[in-house]
Amino acid sequence: MSDQQILLAMTNVPDMSTAQALAHTLVDAKLAACVNILPAVQSVYRWQGAVEEAGEVTLLIKTTRRRYPQLQRAILASHPYDLPEVIAWPLSEGHPPYLHWIAAETQPESHA
Repeated sequence: MSDQQILLAMTNVPDMSTAQALAHTLVDAKLAACVNILPAVQSVYRWQGAVEEAGEVTLLIKTTRRRYPQLQRAILASHPYDLPEVIAWPLSEGHPPYLHWIAAETQPESHA
């Protein structure tokens, strides 16, 4: 698969301030072209043998396959959860100019 393949990544965080800080970190580092912050998600999950429920904030992150390993490391480095959800899906279709924009905005800075 191409390094420029566009991915939609996702993670959940406990609150809006964490979401905003993480979104800025990812976009500032050119690991993501755009991060959508979706507030007021209610999650039900099994953790350490018990069913838990928590309010969370979801981040939808647009990136490329090339940048995904660094994006994942950046999320894990600052995420407050013991086991953060960090998942991604390849996009098979999309508005070509938008997909090209994502690829362009996630190009690493060249230090020539």
